[in-house]
Amino acid sequence: MHTVVERELELRLVLSPERSIPVPARLTYRTEDPYAVHIAFHISSEHPVDWTFARELLVEGVFRPCGHGDVRVWPTKVDGRSVVLMALSSPDGDALLEAPAAAVSAWLERTLRVVPPGSESERLGIDDGLAELLAPTPGRADELWLRDPWPSDESVDGE
Repeated sequence: MHTVVERELELRLVLSPERSIPVPARLTYRTEDPYAVHIAFHISSEHPVDWTFARELLVEGVFRPCGHGDVRVWPTKVDGRSVVLMALSSPDGDALLEAPAAAVSAWLERTLRVVPPGSESERLGIDDGLAELLAPTPGRADELWLRDPWPSDESVDGE
C-alpha cells in the first residue's frame, strides 16, 4: 500500500527585493517514489507547473544552503519571518520562491515519519523484484540452464 502526504500552501514568487506575488502550491510526497518531493505551482494557466527534486535537498535546505544547478534551497528571514527560499532554473526561465519555513518543516516531518531517512530503498522493492526475476521456473530451470546456447558447427542437420 502506498501513502501520499500532501500540503496546500501559499508561496511567494519573488519578483524583486520589494515585490512578490502569491502562488498557490501543493507539496506532495509519495511512498512509491520515496526519494522525491513534488511541488505543483498553480499559476494562472490551464495546467499547474510541476517540479520534482530530491527530498533530501529540501530537508537540508530548511537548515542550510544546498543544491546547485536547477534547484537551490536555503533558509533565511524576511521581515522577521523564517522562510525557505527555492531558486528554480529551467530552459523556460528562473524563479525564486519563498515558502513559510514552519509549514514546509511540518510537512517534511510528516514525510520523514512515513519513510524515515535511509529506509527509502526498502520502498522500491528492488530486492523482491530481483528475487522474482532470478527465481528458477519449475520444470524449466535445468533444461534452460543445461542447454548449450551456441551449438557446435558439427551439426547433424547441416550435413
